[in-house]
Amino acid sequence: MIIVDSSVWIDHLRQVVTNPVARFRTLMTRAELLVGDLILCEVLRGVRSETEASAIEAAMRAFEIVPLCDRDLAVTAAANYRFLRSRGITIRKTVDLIVGTYCIERGHSLLHSDRDFEPMERFLGLRTA
Repeated sequence: MIIVDSSVWIDHLRQVVTNPVARFRTLMTRAELLVGDLILCEVLRGVRSETEASAIEAAMRAFEIVPLCDRDLAVTAAANYRFLRSRGITIRKTVDLIVGTYCIERGHSLLHSDRDFEPMERFLGLRTA
């Protein structure tokens, strides 16, 4: 399974064709993609109209929506943050920390275009799509 990060969704919706967006568009019809609930929130919070929000939500709901965080994952994500921080790396956004940890713990790959995930790849074993 592949989680698609908000960084890719946002570029896709803005018609900004990056390598991750091109990959996403290829995978949309033939891979099992997941949308994290927090990713859904991140994408929808930036939409300017209710009409646009409804259309985007419907498009995202074409994929399975999964909850990204529970008590155990929160503890593991915090431990991952401390581990990276001890190496001089600060993950800027808590949601990214949760998304990355979710993928690591569940064995999913992540499709992203966000530099916060690179240390998780290098030090924590995050797989990318």
